[in-house]
Amino acid sequence: MDYPFIWFILIGVLWTGYLVLEGFDFGVGALLPVLGGRGARVGAAVDEADKRRRVMLTAIGPHWDGNEVWLLTVGGAMFAAFPHWYASMFSAFYLPLLLLLVALIVRNMGLEYRHKRDDDTWRQRWDLAIVGGSVLAPFLVGVALTNLVRGVPLDADFEYVGSLWTLLNLPSLLGGLTFVALSVTHGALFLTLKTDGPIREDARRVAERAGIVAAVLAVALMAWVVTTRGSAPVVALAAIAAVALVGALAANRSGREGLAFAGTALTWAAVAASYFVALHPAVMPTTLADGASLTIENAASTPMTLEIMSIAALIFVPIVLLYTAWTYWIFRRRLTTDHLAAPILVK
Repeated sequence: MDYPFIWFILIGVLWTGYLVLEGFDFGVGALLPVLGGRGARVGAAVDEADKRRRVMLTAIGPHWDGNEVWLLTVGGAMFAAFPHWYASMFSAFYLPLLLLLVALIVRNMGLEYRHKRDDDTWRQRWDLAIVGGSVLAPFLVGVALTNLVRGVPLDADFEYVGSLWTLLNLPSLLGGLTFVALSVTHGALFLTLKTDGPIREDARRVAERAGIVAAVLAVALMAWVVTTRGSAPVVALAAIAAVALVGALAANRSGREGLAFAGTALTWAAVAASYFVALHPAVMPTTLADGASLTIENAASTPMTLEIMSIAALIFVPIVLLYTAWTYWIFRRRLTTDHLAAPILVK
């Protein structure tokens, strides 16, 4: 059995799951100042603007921390299945990945601490943390994954010989912006499913506008992927991504919110799949003429390690998927500002 190839596919699936699930809560966080509204507070009463923000954060409350587990699982799977890929990637992308970690930590602190005090200034500062992390994180993920497809300068010993500025090239920046735009669109459509009233209507309008921007960027990004490492499957996946995004925008305009959200989820899945299909059989191609690319075969762990990992995955992955599906089913109810409890005042 070709375990390295199987685990390459599984890592691609894990990245896809992360982008599909974390993508919408990144989008909700980024839209906090757009859909959250503005208003003045009167004494200890919570105004309508703050209620809107609380509804948005409550919508992703049961899911965001579970969604991040997919990223941790990706890192663990890469470390165990492809240690050379893990070592070279984390060495080459050390600063972007460190910034990603900081962005996620700051964002998560905002989600956890925002409601701890009934104070305007306190909430506004944590709102900035949530918004900043929700924009920076998908941007950095897009930069990192696009650089994998583009290739990085690896020498004959698989050592990275570039710098931070090497990673900030036009294709990777386009990838980062596309990932942000897709997250915003995906998040707005998630809010159309999870909320009701004015927030739902505003989210539908924002999704339409953000979707147009995302479509333009995604077309440019997929065109680059096709011209750089194009093959028939890559072209097919790029076409699926384009059709799915256009279909999502059309479904959003006609009020078919579930279909619209499924469309952006399929767009994320097709984009992620096109990246990994374009990579194959490499996992980290080099841009140097005298360098060496890391491939599925030369980066993989021993067959016994991969066999043990496969057995564990067969047991635990279905359990995790069932639990994840169960949580989304349990917290499927729409939310409005009327569902919010009164704030707890801290003296």
